[in-house]
This record gives sequence, C-alpha cells and structure tokens, in this order.
Amino acid sequence: MQQIVYHLLRVFMKTEQLTESANNSGSRTLSNYHIKTLMLWACELKPISWWTDNFSFTAICADLLHILSQWLNQGYCPHYFIAGCNLFDPNDRANQILAAEQLSKIDQGQLIEWFCDSYLQKCCQRCPLTVFRLFGDISTSEKLWTATSAVVHWRQSNVKRDSLLAFQFAQVSVSIVISEDSVTVRSYFVLMKELTKLDSGLRVYFIAFICLHVARKISIEGSDKWMTVLDVLCGDFHWKTSLLKTMNTSELVDFLQKSAVQHLTTFRQIEAREFGSVVTIVTTDFEAMYAFKGGDYQHCLQLSTQNVRTLLYADEIPNVPLFPKFLQLLDDDIVSLTALTLIANPECRDEFRNFSITQLTLSLYLMTQCHLKLRHPVTSMAQTLDCIEIAQRRHPLVCTLDHLTLKLAERKILTYICI
Repeated sequence: MQQIVYHLLRVFMKTEQLTESANNSGSRTLSNYHIKTLMLWACELKPISWWTDNFSFTAICADLLHILSQWLNQGYCPHYFIAGCNLFDPNDRANQILAAEQLSKIDQGQLIEWFCDSYLQKCCQRCPLTVFRLFGDISTSEKLWTATSAVVHWRQSNVKRDSLLAFQFAQVSVSIVISEDSVTVRSYFVLMKELTKLDSGLRVYFIAFICLHVARKISIEGSDKWMTVLDVLCGDFHWKTSLLKTMNTSELVDFLQKSAVQHLTTFRQIEAREFGSVVTIVTTDFEAMYAFKGGDYQHCLQLSTQNVRTLLYADEIPNVPLFPKFLQLLDDDIVSLTALTLIANPECRDEFRNFSITQLTLSLYLMTQCHLKLRHPVTSMAQTLDCIEIAQRRHPLVCTLDHLTLKLAERKILTYICI
C-alpha cells in the first residue's frame, strides 16, 4: 500500500503542477523530496491499521496531502534523517502559505476524479486493445471494477514474460562481458559473487560460459597461461588439480567442455522451471550438441527428435547463443555459416538474434546431420524435410541465421537424396 500511495502522490503532484516539475509558485516551494519525506514520516508514525483498515488509497493520499498542508502553514518540514533540520526555505513563506491553501482544498473526491480521468486514461493506453476499450466507459463502480480487473489480469500474465526478457538480457550481458574483457581470477570472483546474489540460474550459466571460454583459449594458446584460473575452478568445483595437470591440451579442453554442458543442462532445467509457463523450453539441447560433437550420433538423434516434437508447434521458443565460445560444440558448417553472416553484415553483431538460433532450428540441424552420419533411409529424411518446411514458415524473416541454418539442413538432405 505504501508504495502505491507514494507513487500516486508523486504523479498527482507532478501532473497537477504542484512540485518542481512545473513552472509555478507551488513548484518552487515543493519538490519530490518533500513527498518522500512525508512518506517516510508517515510510515514511521502511522500504525499498520491506518494503512490496512482504510483500504481507499485516495483517502490516504488526501490525508497525507493535508498533513503536508499543515507543514506548509507552519513553515516547517522536518528532515527525516537530520534532527532539527527544516526542509522549507524560511524566506519563502508567501509561497508556502499559497501552496498550503491549494493542498487543503484537495479532498478524496477530487483525487478519485483525477485518478479516473487522468491517471487511468494514460495508463490504459499501454494495455492491449481489448483492455483499453473497457476504459471508454467507467461511469459506474461496476464498470470501473471490470476495467481495472482486466488490467490486473493482463499485468499478472505478463510478469513472467517481463522477467524472462530481463533474464535473457542478463544472460547475453554476462556473455558479452566475458567475451570482450576475458576473465581473470579477480573478475571471476567479483562476477561470481554478484551473480550468486542476483540469480542462481545466471550463476550456473556464468560457470558454464567460463568453462567454454577457458576451453577455447587453451585450445588456441595452451594451458600455461590459464593455470591460475583453472586452480580457482578446481577449488570451486572440487576438481583434482593434479588430475588436470596430467591431461594434455585435447583432454583438458574436452573436460572443460563436458563440465560446461553439464552446467548448461542445469541452467536449462532452472530456466524451464522458472519460465516454462510462458515459453516452451527443452533442457537437452546442449547435451545433444555435445553428443554430436563426441560422435554419439544415435543419442544426439534421439534427443533432437524428441526436442523437435516438443518445439515444432510451440508458441514461443528460446534461443541458443552462437557466441564463439558455443561454436566449439558445433560442426564446421555452422561455424562457417555464422562467420560468413557476421562478415557480410557486421551490424548483425549488435543484435542477439543475429548470433543465435532457436532450439527448434538447432534440433532440426542436428537431426539432419545425424541422419546423414547414420545413413538413414530416404523416408526418415523426408519426414525431417517436412519439419524443416514447417519451421521455415514459423520463423520471421528477420531471423536470418535461423533461415540460413534451416536452408543448409534442407540442402544437405536434398543432396543426399539425389545421390
């Protein structure tokens, strides 16, 4: 209730030109900080029953504005944090008395009229058309209740979606930070600490990305430069440092990739548990990638086929990032296709969708490759072609990398059938 009242008071004072946001005498006298101070004292001095028993937030707002009016008449606004400090200018008494008179005349009826005619009308413009139309007539309490209930229902249904978008943005941000600035022991501890406080899923994703990042660097530069980071990872995940030191570069890279996939699978499980109500998420896409990379084509085909069945007609499908760190889990054709896309249009780097594909696209590509590796009959290929055609229709044209990947899979199948 306190948050709602504080928000409404700020908006009302601003729209009615009673605070510093507008150019009038009252605005020079009152600021948003005076409203904040009023709320802080009210939260401390008013009992819980005062907030909860009187369920009308407009009545509470009117009472608080009258308290502020009394302060203005007295010329004294007590600072909440500094004892004896007056937030009103003693040389501004004329304007304070004028503002006090304005506030004293505001009653609950005026606030209700402002709430319905101004505040709600602006807020409903952000709602879907079906909800917006309900505010065309709120002349009775029943109609107002119906309209505001529709807003509440719409917002509740979008809370998860908004959270998912924020979660995905954070995921991309973590990837970009590590890709651009690499990772040191110090930055690892700082990011791990902050992400642990923020979200368990992001922490797991960060660990996986670090493993892939170090694996890629070791494959290029060797392991010597990265031993300090590996020592930290060993301490955090109870790996045996002595075991890692006996591995050659290839074995060490494979070990890190396997650990990354395990964490990415856990990440998908957390993601599905948190956001499965608004988006269809399969949890074995990274496991399928790793199975294909390791030559276990039958297992990869089994996972990918099940994923296609789940995703083919889903309303919303998450993306699989194709940062360079993830490309090490895929074959050369996908790597080349992604690189050519970014070279042909460097601006693609600015949008996440341009270096990612959906789980459906990935699963269809892996299905195609497994069919080819296992030399399956043409009938199996034809079924996969049908799924690819459906997926092509379902992806918007702006999803360039998805369409190119699906086209590549389609061409591989057609070439195989024609041989």
